[in-house]
Amino acid sequence: MKKIVVFTGSGVSAESGIRTFRDSGGLWENYNVMEVATPQAWEANPAKVQQFYNERRKQVLQASPNDAHHALKLLEGKYEVTIITQNIDDLHERAGSSNVMHLHGEITKARSSRYPELIYPVDGDEISMDARCEKGFPLRPFIVWFGEPVPMMDKAIMKVAQADIFIIIGTSLEVYPAASLIDFAKEQAEKYFIDPGASEKGHLPNMTIIASTAGKAVPALVKKLLA
Repeated sequence: MKKIVVFTGSGVSAESGIRTFRDSGGLWENYNVMEVATPQAWEANPAKVQQFYNERRKQVLQASPNDAHHALKLLEGKYEVTIITQNIDDLHERAGSSNVMHLHGEITKARSSRYPELIYPVDGDEISMDARCEKGFPLRPFIVWFGEPVPMMDKAIMKVAQADIFIIIGTSLEVYPAASLIDFAKEQAEKYFIDPGASEKGHLPNMTIIASTAGKAVPALVKKLLA
């Protein structure tokens, strides 16, 4: 069975109403990144950081998977599929995809502020400032913040290096180290890059560039790969 690795960014969830980070009108325009998405921000004002992610969690829980998410699930009928996502939402899982790796964490989970291996599902849409891990330390969002290591990178690199087909969807390829994953794809692997701005990016050997939204282009590509 051939192996497909799908690398997704915020563009795949944009059509579900989840605002992207870097586009015009994106989420970061209303916030100083250094004040809500760094370990230093948590130390300086944990209540502000907690509130920011509580609001994002509410947004995610109100959203639904779109046509791109649902189409990717269909690939599992013919291929061994791994989805590697920069997104912290759970829309891939809710669409039925069974093998999803979150590089930057998961908004639906909390982790201990002292012991990162202690991870808990969030009951509802908020993490209370009074919530504690089993060792008594405050719970923070299970998110990889700027300046923190990306624990899943080595595993993700291995998956990309094994892929027969590599599909990139809805990412600016500007967030590192995640963007460096494309450098590990086999030269002979089939590659597809779906993003409205994809035609402006450099491309790899055997890459097909599809300058379109995920909701439109992903179902069409999946239909082609299942034919």
